[in-house]
Amino acid sequence: MKNNFFSLLKKDIKTRARIGKIKTPNGEILTPTFVPVGSQATVKSLTPQDLREIGVQVFFANTYHLYLRPGVEVIEKLGGLHKFMNWDRPLMTDSGGFQVFSLGRKNRSSTLSPCANSLVKIDYNGVTFYSHLDGSKHYFTPEKSIEIQQKLGADIMIAFDECAPYPTTYNYAKTAMERTHRWALRSLEAVVVGRRQKQFLFGVIQGSTFRDLRQESAKFISSLAFDGLAIGGVAVGESKKEMAQILDWIMPILQKEKEVCPIHLLGVGEIDDIFTAVERGIDTMDCVMPTRLARVGHILAKRKNFTYDINKSIFANDPSPIDKNCPCYVCHNFSKAYLHHLFRANELLAYRLASYHNLFFIEDLFVKIREAIRKDEFLSLKKQWLK
Repeated sequence: MKNNFFSLLKKDIKTRARIGKIKTPNGEILTPTFVPVGSQATVKSLTPQDLREIGVQVFFANTYHLYLRPGVEVIEKLGGLHKFMNWDRPLMTDSGGFQVFSLGRKNRSSTLSPCANSLVKIDYNGVTFYSHLDGSKHYFTPEKSIEIQQKLGADIMIAFDECAPYPTTYNYAKTAMERTHRWALRSLEAVVVGRRQKQFLFGVIQGSTFRDLRQESAKFISSLAFDGLAIGGVAVGESKKEMAQILDWIMPILQKEKEVCPIHLLGVGEIDDIFTAVERGIDTMDCVMPTRLARVGHILAKRKNFTYDINKSIFANDPSPIDKNCPCYVCHNFSKAYLHHLFRANELLAYRLASYHNLFFIEDLFVKIREAIRKDEFLSLKKQWLK
């Protein structure tokens, strides 16, 4: 089954896991896959060549941050985001909504009243916020977000939405969901018609941890003419059990209403969460986890808790690779002792090597996941990794 944007290639016989292919003007994306986060038009410490070697198919740039610095006009004048950063594969951009709300709420005394003591003011049309860089005042609407993303030249754009905080009240979650639905319609209308064949738009499902709201949002957003769907409002403080429950509530609806359509999970990427999401039919997901852990010396490996701290003194004289089972460049060429030394000496190379390995580890896991789905062995792979 396929449309012009997404092809469904294989379904797992025992779960909702599936293999698909997203086709964009800048290349194809084989799913399920991981989408690294490169907020400032860079996955921190790694070059585009590094990303290609690692096997990254697509990564996530941040509309809010790029709008504030260096500015969308600069990037557009220099040929768009792909040319600006010398990346020749697909790019996703978020709407900026999550950052507008989350950064504006940092000084709030309560998560239940989203405008109390906030740097964010919401009205019917959009959101007024103040830059975390210099305090300057800005106003985002769905139309503004789409305009910025189109100028950046993203292959996949996200509709402007409101991510309710966690915890929140039912009434506020409903208000935020309804606002997200209105803004979804306006985001669709804002897309320049001539660019629609080159840039694809995902609508966002909200509703916090309330079943009826999540299902209402899933039905509404999947009924619209979006190219793909995104699930927002998870990984914002709720438990892993709650996240899985949200997916269980809405994935059957999404795959029934819009089966030949890629589904993205926003902000999720820990190892156990990857299996939880893929098992339920998620096609792509983004997360800062691999590179954020790497920058503090936490190395991903197939072991208990999937990570260890290379800063610990027990690694000072360890000649073994940081992961003996990993075929990446770092594991083939450097020892635990060397990486330990780099971190202890605050050498910049430490961040690059650790980030390279951690991201390779995640991307390689997805290669294994796709192969397991192809063979109808996904649950066996999950058992091997989560035992």
